[in-house]
Amino acid sequence: MKRISIFIITLLLCFYSHAQKPRARDLGVPFVGVPGLNNAITDVKGVEVGYSTIISGEGENVIGKGPIRTGVTAIFPRGKAKKFSPVYANWYSLNGNGEMTGTTWVTESGFLETPIMITNTNSVGEVRQAVLKWFVDTDWYRGENWWYTYPVVAETYDGFLNDIYGFHVKENHVLEAIKNASSGKIAEGNVGGGTGMMCLGFKGGTGTSSRVFEINDTQYTVGALVQSNFGAKRNLSIAGVPVGIELKDTLNYEYKAPPKSSRQEGDGSIIVIVATDVPLLPHQLKRIAQRIPLGVGIVGGRGSNGSGDIFLAFSTANEKAFNRGEMTTVQTMSNDLLMPVFEATVQVVEEAIINAMVAAETMEGINGNKAHALPHDLLIETLKKYNRIED
Repeated sequence: MKRISIFIITLLLCFYSHAQKPRARDLGVPFVGVPGLNNAITDVKGVEVGYSTIISGEGENVIGKGPIRTGVTAIFPRGKAKKFSPVYANWYSLNGNGEMTGTTWVTESGFLETPIMITNTNSVGEVRQAVLKWFVDTDWYRGENWWYTYPVVAETYDGFLNDIYGFHVKENHVLEAIKNASSGKIAEGNVGGGTGMMCLGFKGGTGTSSRVFEINDTQYTVGALVQSNFGAKRNLSIAGVPVGIELKDTLNYEYKAPPKSSRQEGDGSIIVIVATDVPLLPHQLKRIAQRIPLGVGIVGGRGSNGSGDIFLAFSTANEKAFNRGEMTTVQTMSNDLLMPVFEATVQVVEEAIINAMVAAETMEGINGNKAHALPHDLLIETLKKYNRIED
């Protein structure tokens, strides 16, 4: 009986292993830096991520009915169980054709007081309202009767695959993403707010990565989560290889009945959230956020006029920094020691974007419009051609 049980457990573990989607490193894509245990934003202790993924229907777009290809992503800097526990934060926009609510107060106060939610462009209001109601229902502010808050909700546009004017994201989807928020390994590709997104000529979506490093003999972590929906195929670069040019005639987007739009090639958006446990003050986190575009640019982002490239960075250190009535003492890293943090930020953003594309699967949406997955075999072949992977 014991042998049978061991066999079943082993079988299940093997099945689980094979069921995992490959990531960029699994294909042999070379990256600089040492990843954390899960190579995810959740490697920063306390960070939790949850999704609600909404996929239904096919064929002709009937507004209000579908097809639906969208969702919601929730990020809790200290986990949802801690409730109101502000973290130092700041943000930066490379190109502002997009939205991230609540950022005015993040800049003014230096604190992020709420979870970060990411969805599609037309669902920002619904998600924001649902988060406020969840605060009330769960006593997020722990007994305060006259609290006010500004939920942080970001978006990218999925209207070429999703019935975006059908407004399908509802309160229950927001609550599902919140309920599902957890640490450890997290899904990538066509999940959460990234479900219907496209990137650099192929299917995009949600991706994540992390790096661990030492500063003065203390180990720290930087992690990123991206909702990737930007860029022109001709600019796609992976491991320094012009993959987009090599695959320029391969699996291009299929617009069988696209929405009327003045969209130009390269338009789109990317939301990037960077988390770290390095003790940083808000002005230093602004510096971190300003390095995020370097990672986006390595992969092929150019900050297109029609792109909402909006980034936020937060630190989980200094847990007791926020206090309404008393003086507090906080720690901060010297500016002269920040270079490893800058480098890790660029590295995790680059890898998270590529992970999103590697994990994404081909998706057909409204009117038969289709975004193809980045073909793993052709990617490997191209990288070998440029001697980035050994035969």
